[in-house]
Amino acid sequence: MCVSRARASAVLRSLALLALAATLAGCVTTAKPVRKGPDPMHVAMYGPHPEERFPLPGMDISRVDPKYFRQQVAYQTMEPVGTIVIDTQNRFLYLVQGEGMAMRYGIGVGKAGLEFEGGARIGRKAEWPRWTPTPSMIKREPERNLQWAGGMEPGLTNPLGPRALYLYKDGRDTLFRIHGTSEPWSIGKAVSSGCIRLFNQDIIDLYGRVPSGTRVVVLQHQAPAEEAMPMAAADGLVPPAAI
Repeated sequence: MCVSRARASAVLRSLALLALAATLAGCVTTAKPVRKGPDPMHVAMYGPHPEERFPLPGMDISRVDPKYFRQQVAYQTMEPVGTIVIDTQNRFLYLVQGEGMAMRYGIGVGKAGLEFEGGARIGRKAEWPRWTPTPSMIKREPERNLQWAGGMEPGLTNPLGPRALYLYKDGRDTLFRIHGTSEPWSIGKAVSSGCIRLFNQDIIDLYGRVPSGTRVVVLQHQAPAEEAMPMAAADGLVPPAAI
């Protein structure tokens, strides 16, 4: 009797060990690694704008370098509040907010954007503008631009995107534009044509913050210092006043 009880006890212990091992094995094999996706804040920031004249779809931000997302940064400058400062070399546009801060936007820089330096003013603003290539753009890329010599109607494929800011100097159009883009992959890069392009969601944001007459300074060879801050810190900011 003692032998059978001992044997039965040993069998029970073995069964218990086997059950525990199976449970642990199940935990290991069913566990899934946690995959980190885009920040929900950025997903919302670059989401769709269905209320637009041409409903704007959300942007795929999975392959965008986060440094080019719209964000508030520390920025030291002598320019007054409300000034737009464009750093073409580092591919950033700053909207000066005062107290050492600015709203920073990533940009793509076209050939025309590298041919202008100094100060100007926003002489005109347009929502869903027409686009007409300049004679030099037609000459440089005739296969692409000649067909639009008479102008392209506004829409999602228009190179200017949903908004455009037209720069004037001494009362004359400089042909320098700040606008959206139908090629979001070009932000952060030098591109063959155009001036200063922003993500479509960013040009809509900038357009709403600046009035006509806003001062714009284009820098070609300066690398300003900045320090990113959480976007939440900028939520309550009032749009800058006109200068």
